[in-house]
Amino acid sequence: MANNKTFAYNTVDASGKKAKGTIEAPNEAAATHMLKQRGETPLGLVEAGQGLQRELKIPGFGTKVKLKELAVFARQFATMTSSGMSLLRSLSIMEEQTSSPALKKAIAEVGADVSAGNGLSTSMAKHDRIFPRLMIAMIRAGETGGMIDKALEQIADSLEKDTALRGKIKSALTYPAIVLGFTFVLIAAMLIFIVPIFEGMFKNLGGELPAITQFLVTTSHNMWWIGPLALSIGFGTAIAYKRQLRASADFRLKVDKLKLRMPVFGQLFQKLAMSRYARNLGLLLNVGVPVMQALAVVGETTGNEVINIAMQDIQGTVRNGQPMSSAMRNHKVFPAMVTQMIEVGEESGQISQMLDKVADFYDREVDSAAESLAASIEPIMVLVMGAVVGGMVVCLYLPMFTIYQNIQSS
Repeated sequence: MANNKTFAYNTVDASGKKAKGTIEAPNEAAATHMLKQRGETPLGLVEAGQGLQRELKIPGFGTKVKLKELAVFARQFATMTSSGMSLLRSLSIMEEQTSSPALKKAIAEVGADVSAGNGLSTSMAKHDRIFPRLMIAMIRAGETGGMIDKALEQIADSLEKDTALRGKIKSALTYPAIVLGFTFVLIAAMLIFIVPIFEGMFKNLGGELPAITQFLVTTSHNMWWIGPLALSIGFGTAIAYKRQLRASADFRLKVDKLKLRMPVFGQLFQKLAMSRYARNLGLLLNVGVPVMQALAVVGETTGNEVINIAMQDIQGTVRNGQPMSSAMRNHKVFPAMVTQMIEVGEESGQISQMLDKVADFYDREVDSAAESLAASIEPIMVLVMGAVVGGMVVCLYLPMFTIYQNIQSS
């Protein structure tokens, strides 16, 4: 017992009652096992004396679960349930295997709710910041139809495809982002180190500096406050932008409309939204989610407020007994091909299959658009960097001509 450590814990039992206390065990894994043997599910476990190191967190950081982590969770969960393992045991294993603290805590609380007799979808709905609404809706439909393992497998497929798609887009934009960042670093280096050298030369040789060169010199003198101010404004703008996106649907609508109208990126954003729309709606209908509920969920899971508004209009049309395709024609965000394929699916009774084909088509279109975007942006970024740096060099050499003329005239 001399090697035992004291752990402070927060637990919940099968009835949902939470408890706090301390327990002695050789390590954290042993303490967790002892608590589970007592019929309690650990929500938090901290070694005594290390609470500050374990619990100190900055609000807003480190709590978000990555899409890739959710995809891995969904795939492993689907594999376990399809093999006949119970939900409680599957959740317990997933809790031990998950490395994300936020996801681990959510799984533990979901397991405690399920052991208390609540449904899986109801328990996961309490953690809607961790589990997407699409996942919750599909699991609820799977519970109703007695095919939760099939629902989990389709969720895993959807999250994996979405993860792969985002990865391709990020990889296409990585090089331009690196070039742009290097350009800013190069500009700052020239203003801090190169411009003062030329300024000293100009003072020794005499002559009046051109306006553009004087501007560079003045900027170089004030870089000590311009640099931090620019960084502060950039970070502040990004934080305010994200908060406004979360808080205001009107702002999201304006931003998404602007995205779709962008000359280079607009087509990519539209194809990505169509892929998510068709994939998510097809998945929901395939597992038996009612059409009205599926349309409501899809509008919020495409990541585009323009489609969300369109879904609300389509819901009203379907509620009045009209086909979905007729309402889609009133919204320019849906290409004619998508509307026609859904119309064919409605007529043949195979709308979910048609939606899957539309999603596959736009997945390929997004891949192609991302590759062509990367190919077109790379030379443009190189030209921009060359123009900016070359322009600064020219501005620094402009006074040389004036100084040379003064020397000749004297």
